Amino acid sequence: LAWDKPIVAVNHMEGHVLAALAQEESGALLIKDVALPVLALLISGGHTELVSMEKWLSYKLIGQTRDDAVGEAYDKVARMMNLPYPGGPQISKLSETLRETDPDPVSGNLETPFSLPRPMLHDDTCDFSFAGLKTSVLYLLKNRAELSQDEKVQLAYEFENAVAEVLWKKTSRALSDSGAKTLVIGGGVSANTHIRRVFTDKVAKEHSEVTLRIPTATLTTDNAIMIALAGFYRALRDETADADTLMASGTRSLA
Repeated sequence: LAWDKPIVAVNHMEGHVLAALAQEESGALLIKDVALPVLALLISGGHTELVSMEKWLSYKLIGQTRDDAVGEAYDKVARMMNLPYPGGPQISKLSETLRETDPDPVSGNLETPFSLPRPMLHDDTCDFSFAGLKTSVLYLLKNRAELSQDEKVQLAYEFENAVAEVLWKKTSRALSDSGAKTLVIGGGVSANTHIRRVFTDKVAKEHSEVTLRIPTATLTTDNAIMIALAGFYRALRDETADADTLMASGTRSLA
């Protein structure tokens, strides 16, 4: 209003997709050489969804969480373990201390006293569910005294194994179903070290025809650059909003 400029409405999750597609070149962020269709796994505190982009800036929902978002599950489990907020980085830090001794850190085959479910792993959809995983941790902790530091490390390790396995299996199904040529991972949880490790390894081994793009760590969490990217590409299409009717929606998915 102050500058008398048109308002461009953007979808927050589209910002995450474009930030993942953007690559740094000569000090600039460029989106180029992207093979369509694109499949986006969007994982954050409020979203867990698989979205296909067959044409630029046009999206189709392939799968979504039926209850908790994965980032929400991380934070709630961390709270149960008396870890500081935000919980995701804390669980990752604990898990990595054990994974450093793991001869196969991708598969995560070290034995621990904990065993957690992989919700909907063999369901024939691309949907997710993390409420049951969170509840399993809750019941597990109810039957134990306060966790030792070693037990916190082991539980974090098992929890991350469960999350990464479910995320990958559902994404792998969606890759096959959609025929995607590019996979992007966006949202705050895409900063997770183990998830990045698993997806890098699995795409190379099981979907070698697919190009994987993950944003740099600074572009995984909510940031102004991703919103600028989304605004820029919408503005190129002359998509402007009516300031009198424009409303924010904190729950709207991309598709």
